[in-house]
Amino acid sequence: MENNEIARAIVLGASALGAGTAMIAGIGPGIGEGFAVGKACESIGRQPESSGAVTRTMFIGCAVAESTGIYGLLVALLLMFANPFIGKL
Repeated sequence: MENNEIARAIVLGASALGAGTAMIAGIGPGIGEGFAVGKACESIGRQPESSGAVTRTMFIGCAVAESTGIYGLLVALLLMFANPFIGKL
């Protein structure tokens, strides 16, 4: 019985570390989206007549970039609240 408790503690600790590591995935989209918006503003400043196309393309790119951050959040939430590894013990 004691081995099962130790194994459960190890799995929970490793899951918490994995969830924390998965949340690091939010850094990349933040940097990428900030860079994209900055370049879009620069492009609109140089050619104001192309603002519609630039804005549309920027929003699509930001949505794609944000999906990686959402996947990281999903992995972290699964590891913390719906841990599939606990059932294997």
